[in-house]
Amino acid sequence: MFKDLGIKGRVLLLTLLPTSLLALVLGGYFTWVQLSDLHAQLLQRGQMIVEQLAPLAAPALARQDTQLLNRIASESLDQPDVRAVRFLSAEHAHLAHAGPSMLNPTPEGEGNRLLQRSGNDATRFLLPVFGRHRSLAGDPIADDPERLLGWVELELSHHGTLLRGYRSLVTSLLLIVTGLGVTALLALHMSRTINEPLRRIKQSVSQLKEGRLETRLPPLGSHEMDELASGINRMAESLQNAQEELQHSIDQATEDVRQNLETIEIQNIELDFARKEALEASRIKSEFLANMSHEIRTPLNGILGFTNLLQKSELTPRQQDYLGTIEKSADSLQGIINEILDFSKIEAGKLVLENIPFNLRDVLQDALTILAPAAHAKHLELVSLVYRDTPLSLIGDPLRLKQVLTNLVSNAIKFTREGTIVMRAMVEDESTDRAQLRISVQDTGIGLSNEDLRALFQAFSQADNSMSRQAGGTGLGLVISKRLIEQMGGEIGVASTPGEGSEFWVSLSLPKARDDAEDLPRAPLLGRRVAILESHELARQALQHQLEDCGLQVSQYQHLDSLLEAVAAQQHGDSPIGLAVLGVTAQELPPERLSQRIWDLERLGCKSLVLCPTTEQTLYHESLPDAHSQLQAKPACTRKLQRALAELVSPRHLRAEAASMPSSRPPRLLCVDDNAANLLLVQTLLGDMRADVSAVDSGYAALAIIQKKSFDLIFMDVQMPGMDGRQTTEAIRQWEAERESGPIPIIALTAHALANEKRTLLQGGMDDYLTKPISERQLAQVVLKWTGLALRNHGPDRSAESSPASLNHRVLDAEEGLRLAAGKADLAADMLSMLLASLDADRQAIRQARDADDRIALIERVHRLHGATRYCGVPQLRAACQRSETLLKQNDPAAKVALDELDAAITRLASEAKLNA
Repeated sequence: MFKDLGIKGRVLLLTLLPTSLLALVLGGYFTWVQLSDLHAQLLQRGQMIVEQLAPLAAPALARQDTQLLNRIASESLDQPDVRAVRFLSAEHAHLAHAGPSMLNPTPEGEGNRLLQRSGNDATRFLLPVFGRHRSLAGDPIADDPERLLGWVELELSHHGTLLRGYRSLVTSLLLIVTGLGVTALLALHMSRTINEPLRRIKQSVSQLKEGRLETRLPPLGSHEMDELASGINRMAESLQNAQEELQHSIDQATEDVRQNLETIEIQNIELDFARKEALEASRIKSEFLANMSHEIRTPLNGILGFTNLLQKSELTPRQQDYLGTIEKSADSLQGIINEILDFSKIEAGKLVLENIPFNLRDVLQDALTILAPAAHAKHLELVSLVYRDTPLSLIGDPLRLKQVLTNLVSNAIKFTREGTIVMRAMVEDESTDRAQLRISVQDTGIGLSNEDLRALFQAFSQADNSMSRQAGGTGLGLVISKRLIEQMGGEIGVASTPGEGSEFWVSLSLPKARDDAEDLPRAPLLGRRVAILESHELARQALQHQLEDCGLQVSQYQHLDSLLEAVAAQQHGDSPIGLAVLGVTAQELPPERLSQRIWDLERLGCKSLVLCPTTEQTLYHESLPDAHSQLQAKPACTRKLQRALAELVSPRHLRAEAASMPSSRPPRLLCVDDNAANLLLVQTLLGDMRADVSAVDSGYAALAIIQKKSFDLIFMDVQMPGMDGRQTTEAIRQWEAERESGPIPIIALTAHALANEKRTLLQGGMDDYLTKPISERQLAQVVLKWTGLALRNHGPDRSAESSPASLNHRVLDAEEGLRLAAGKADLAADMLSMLLASLDADRQAIRQARDADDRIALIERVHRLHGATRYCGVPQLRAACQRSETLLKQNDPAAKVALDELDAAITRLASEAKLNA
């Protein structure tokens, strides 16, 4: 479009276009400002009118004098732009009206302030009239200032304002058109003085284009044009030389560009190869981490599990000490594995954070609950303080946040010999959709020097070399915590004084979630009185806040006797104390004395809940009438505390499943695992806790047995040949859907620790998961969580003290088998029977792999047989398996001789077993 314009048109365009835009923008802006001011003045005048009407109408509204109200309404119509006026009673009944019907609906909002609604070319105001408006009107009659007398409604018309705005707009348009006309005339005059010289220049340039280099321009009448003509003349003189030089430069530049493109193409190919290699290395690293996690955690599960079983047998003090050392070493190894895997994931950028709703108070209290036994073993007090104004419903990754807090609290426990560890949560800044939180962990430990603080968040470094040997660890915990918090968009820091303690803090901004309506149902406890007994000041303060959050009225007492006196004194009063929460320790209040006081409180109609350290729960368990519902561990969890108190007050609030399932019945459990040792371990642990356990070794068998027998819970191994744990779970869920039956809780048993493992398992239909190695406490907790049935470890009968290991080269060692089975003769016989039953099949598979020269299959079969021998008293076969597997993995030629020895060892074991049968 612009190419078709001549010089004259372009001059006009360049002159008129900016001027027009500027005039339109300024005119539109000032018109809009004027309209806005007129509209604001209209609304302000409406507010003033309705606020003036309130005191005038207050006496009449109080007396409901409709005649006076009608007169006031009619006179109000004389005000400019007032369209209609209406007076309503306090109950919104119509009292008086002047003017036409109002166009807009009644404004909505809080009823104690002025409300307005605009639309339909009018604005409607609604103002409540209170008793205080009568005093403004000079009414001498006393009245409650906050008493609602009625309502004043006023509607203003926008027509006058719009008319004045239109007039202003027309005036602006006229001024703009006039200015543009004057500008156009000036532009036409200027274009004439430019167009003629430019025409002559164009003609000369055309001649030069045709090759007539002798063409010259005469003077054009202005200094600028003369300079342009002189330049064109000089250009004509040097055009030929310039053309030759230009051609030469173009040829040279073309060659340079071609060479550069070839270099760039080679570099791109090399970068593409390097990128593919990096991606492949990252994939291999991830697979290696997954496989190493599984390979390490699976035997670690057996180590911890059978160590725990062995500790329950009758052992000498030295043997108990050895087992304790083994257990601590295995726990340390597990912690190191977890930290190294997390660190590797963070370094590789493979760590994916979740964004799900969670409750902040639950995360904090769960972190303290996990570490409570370690703290109580050192006689430390754990306290959680969540300030009242702190938002609880947030969106983020609760698992990773709990990991950070657990690490901070664990470090505080390691480096604190005595005193208190306090976790605080408060809000630093808050908006409608986000909250800036500060969570701190303060201890009374050894503290940190400035040098320690500088190296604190570095990988593989310790706070103190001397303490690191005592507390252990890889030095990765704080590094992982720092990386996690930074990935969440927050920061972590520490303030410490040597010898006085440290305070680690986390500052984090998280989105708010929708408030959980079922956060803490208060109905059973609302308004009830509760007495608390707690000697520790901070713990008492935290307990008071927790109980008040449950809707209770709290009274504090320093001594149990004074609490009893208060309960007795108010027994027949208007507000008796019906609940008591007692925070005790065995040193302060022995179980025998507590038992008597509990009965005294029961006779007074006061239900009691006892809070004690985790290390002392067994001491108080037998001293309480109903320890299952009256005993909880410190520090108290708000939800558990509220649930326990509700059940004490009103037993009908027990869970429906617990009510329909007697707590004395042992839970019916199904264990699915292809590893015979792990399967036997889980089965033995659950059997010792009086559970009714069925065990199968494949997903197909699990699917078949659940169709014949009902179970309360299923423990499902994830990795199994044929049908793995996820496929088995999907098949079970499909079978349940076809029968329209309730789903059986399925708990995954996995050794993996890579990102998204939990999410994948839960999305596949599983309800929860346990990471190997598994402890009795984890099994009991998950069974209680998903079935409502408690497992009790009554301790099975043990045989006599096991003797030390026999000679390593005996074919069959019954004493060693008994020792490996934790002193249980039945378990030892079962383990040996399982080995003997699979011995022929293992020998045949080894021979087939050997004949086929399949080294990988041969290593796998020998490894499987080696694993089975480690749980039985067959030292000769175990040694042969170990030697064969080692030589096969080293690709040593001596492996052939070792395999011959292995085959002979199998023959000797089978023969001796038949003789002993």
